Amino acid sequence: MFGLALACPAARPNAVPASAPRVRPGIDVLLSDSLALVRDRRVGLVTNQAGVDARGNSDVARLRAAGVGLVALFSPEHGFRGAADPGAAVSSSVDSATGLPIYSLYGRTTAPTDSMLAGLDVLLVDLQDAGARYYTYLFTTIEAMRSAGRRGVTVVLLDRPDPIGAAVQGNVLDTAFRTPVGQLAVPMRHGMTLGELTRLARADLGLTAELHVVPAAGWRRDQPLASTGLPFVPPSPNLRRLEALYHYPGTCLFEGTNLSVGRGSDSPFEQVGAPWLDTAAVLARVRAANLAGVRFSGVRFTPRAPGDGKYADTMLAGIRFELTDRRRYDPTAAAVTLLAAVRATHPDAFRWIPAHFDRLAGGPRLREQIDGGVAPAAIVAGWAAEQRRFLERRRPFLLYPE
Repeated sequence: MFGLALACPAARPNAVPASAPRVRPGIDVLLSDSLALVRDRRVGLVTNQAGVDARGNSDVARLRAAGVGLVALFSPEHGFRGAADPGAAVSSSVDSATGLPIYSLYGRTTAPTDSMLAGLDVLLVDLQDAGARYYTYLFTTIEAMRSAGRRGVTVVLLDRPDPIGAAVQGNVLDTAFRTPVGQLAVPMRHGMTLGELTRLARADLGLTAELHVVPAAGWRRDQPLASTGLPFVPPSPNLRRLEALYHYPGTCLFEGTNLSVGRGSDSPFEQVGAPWLDTAAVLARVRAANLAGVRFSGVRFTPRAPGDGKYADTMLAGIRFELTDRRRYDPTAAAVTLLAAVRATHPDAFRWIPAHFDRLAGGPRLREQIDGGVAPAAIVAGWAAEQRRFLERRRPFLLYPE
């Protein structure tokens, strides 16, 4: 079974952020309206630095203050504090503030073991998704649900808004290429919350854990995070600004190439570059496409200790993405247009990292189309039918109004 804790009116005003929160995340709804889900239970919590209430207070502090029997913590990629490099194995540890064990789900194991779950009645999950298919927090949640189902542990997901809103863009994953950076047949930008994705995953993957999703109260599907009154906490080290999250469904594809995505610079995922890039020639091709909602400009940047190891301490010629209209912007179309432009301008210098690109792109077709000279506009137009099928398929799992 899976259920919902119903949303209630907004919480009282507070000082963080400056304006009153108009939306309450799942942690606030749980503690005010749905405490019965965890009362008198032994509870584990899967979270990181972004697991905070509407005032910016940590879930751990709020749960302990409410008398919830919190006995174990679990962390996703980047660790409990959100500081580890992308893809870096994280060791289990002990939280110095509470003495609770922190079991890493991105190290020697990606799923809670029986010993980690021993004695637990409920596993809370509070992770801020980035709104893009590639983000690994859904994978962590699915792995936790699989383990919880085997042990008879109830899963309660504390939902949060999709930080970049409701738009659905990009191709749909071919499930023959299912990996930790693509678990479900969803588009690159899926327009769903983690709670909704978890409901979809339970059905698609046949997960057996008892699931309760505690929705965020007062959120509309088309409402960007900036208008919710909620604090923005970077969900991982290289998504430092809300604008970076808008570009991420597109710029992440460059991870599967020999271009830097700006890791180790001041604006990761807001710019791409390489030492051999002819920015003037590439920009001429990209600007000719007249893409809506985004402005491109030439930049230079030097990656310092980049987590991906690309071009460390090397001055790069780059192209910067600047969001001008979030409602009209399609980051996946922008990325395909730029990929094709770089590929055409630099046929000898440009390289795919084929296995990684195909994982991100949900299969080899996009790479093959760009290599074959298919026009970016035609590639993007070809996604429309699969997007329509996805919109219909996801309908039963949605929790929020438009």
